[in-house]
Amino acid sequence: MNTSNIKHMVVFKLHAGANNANAEQFLKISAEELTTIPGVEQFEVLRQVSAKADYDYGFSMVFASQAAYEAYNNHPVHTQYVAERWMKEVSSFQEIDFQIFE
Repeated sequence: MNTSNIKHMVVFKLHAGANNANAEQFLKISAEELTTIPGVEQFEVLRQVSAKADYDYGFSMVFASQAAYEAYNNHPVHTQYVAERWMKEVSSFQEIDFQIFE
Protein backbone atom coordinates (compact mmCIF):
# COMPACT_ATOMS: atom_id res chain seq x y z
CA MET A 1 0.00 0.00 0.00
CA ASN A 2 1.48 3.32 -1.11
CA THR A 3 0.54 6.11 1.30
CA SER A 4 2.96 8.76 0.08
CA ASN A 5 1.01 10.03 -2.94
CA ILE A 6 -1.18 13.06 -2.29
CA LYS A 7 -4.21 14.01 -4.35
CA HIS A 8 -4.82 17.75 -4.10
CA MET A 9 -8.25 18.90 -5.18
CA VAL A 10 -10.00 22.23 -5.16
CA VAL A 11 -13.57 22.97 -6.21
CA PHE A 12 -14.60 26.53 -6.92
CA LYS A 13 -16.91 29.17 -8.36
CA LEU A 14 -15.74 32.15 -10.39
CA HIS A 15 -16.83 35.76 -10.18
CA ALA A 16 -17.32 35.48 -13.96
CA GLY A 17 -19.85 32.66 -13.52
CA ALA A 18 -19.79 29.38 -15.40
CA ASN A 19 -19.77 28.27 -19.01
CA ASN A 20 -18.72 31.55 -20.58
CA ALA A 21 -15.65 32.91 -22.35
CA ASN A 22 -14.14 34.40 -19.16
CA ALA A 23 -14.49 31.12 -17.29
CA GLU A 24 -12.99 29.17 -20.19
CA GLN A 25 -10.03 31.56 -20.33
CA PHE A 26 -9.46 31.19 -16.58
CA LEU A 27 -9.48 27.39 -16.83
CA LYS A 28 -7.13 27.37 -19.82
CA ILE A 29 -4.61 29.79 -18.31
CA SER A 30 -4.74 28.03 -14.93
CA ALA A 31 -3.93 24.67 -16.52
CA GLU A 32 -1.10 26.18 -18.54
CA GLU A 33 0.47 27.88 -15.52
CA LEU A 34 -0.01 25.21 -12.85
CA THR A 35 1.23 22.31 -14.97
CA THR A 36 4.60 24.04 -15.41
CA ILE A 37 5.34 23.59 -11.71
CA PRO A 38 7.64 20.62 -11.00
CA GLY A 39 5.95 17.75 -9.20
CA VAL A 40 2.45 18.31 -10.58
CA GLU A 41 1.16 15.02 -11.99
CA GLN A 42 -2.20 13.97 -13.44
CA PHE A 43 -3.56 17.53 -13.58
CA GLU A 44 -7.26 17.63 -14.45
CA VAL A 45 -9.75 20.43 -15.01
CA LEU A 46 -13.21 19.32 -13.89
CA ARG A 47 -16.71 20.65 -14.59
CA GLN A 48 -19.49 20.14 -12.07
CA VAL A 49 -22.53 18.26 -13.38
CA SER A 50 -24.47 17.76 -10.16
CA ALA A 51 -27.27 20.16 -9.25
CA LYS A 52 -26.55 19.29 -5.59
CA ALA A 53 -23.11 20.94 -5.56
CA ASP A 54 -22.32 24.57 -4.81
CA TYR A 55 -19.23 24.77 -7.04
CA ASP A 56 -18.91 24.91 -10.83
CA TYR A 57 -15.35 23.70 -11.47
CA GLY A 58 -12.51 21.76 -9.96
CA PHE A 59 -8.81 21.11 -10.33
CA SER A 60 -7.26 17.81 -9.34
CA MET A 61 -3.59 16.88 -9.27
CA VAL A 62 -1.32 14.30 -7.72
CA PHE A 63 2.01 14.72 -5.94
CA ALA A 64 4.45 11.88 -5.30
CA SER A 65 5.11 12.96 -1.72
CA GLN A 66 4.38 15.52 0.97
CA ALA A 67 7.66 17.22 0.06
CA ALA A 68 6.58 17.55 -3.60
CA TYR A 69 3.25 19.01 -2.48
CA GLU A 70 4.95 21.53 -0.19
CA ALA A 71 7.37 22.49 -2.97
CA TYR A 72 4.37 23.14 -5.24
CA ASN A 73 2.66 25.32 -2.62
CA ASN A 74 5.81 27.40 -2.16
CA HIS A 75 6.83 27.54 -5.83
CA PRO A 76 6.96 31.13 -7.20
CA VAL A 77 4.64 30.28 -10.11
CA HIS A 78 2.02 28.99 -7.65
CA THR A 79 2.31 31.89 -5.21
CA GLN A 80 2.11 34.40 -8.07
CA TYR A 81 -0.86 32.54 -9.59
CA VAL A 82 -2.72 32.61 -6.26
CA ALA A 83 -2.05 36.31 -5.69
CA GLU A 84 -2.64 37.58 -9.23
CA ARG A 85 -5.30 35.25 -10.62
CA TRP A 86 -6.93 32.99 -8.03
CA MET A 87 -7.65 35.63 -5.37
CA LYS A 88 -9.09 38.01 -7.98
CA GLU A 89 -11.18 35.61 -10.07
CA VAL A 90 -12.41 32.93 -7.67
CA SER A 91 -15.45 33.84 -5.59
CA SER A 92 -15.54 30.75 -3.34
CA PHE A 93 -13.71 27.45 -3.04
CA GLN A 94 -13.08 24.32 -0.99
CA GLU A 95 -9.69 22.64 -0.92
CA ILE A 96 -9.16 18.99 -0.01
CA ASP A 97 -6.02 16.89 0.15
CA PHE A 98 -6.04 13.11 0.36
CA GLN A 99 -3.38 10.46 0.72
CA ILE A 100 -3.86 7.88 -2.01
CA PHE A 101 -4.04 4.30 -0.78
CA GLU A 102 -3.12 1.86 -3.52
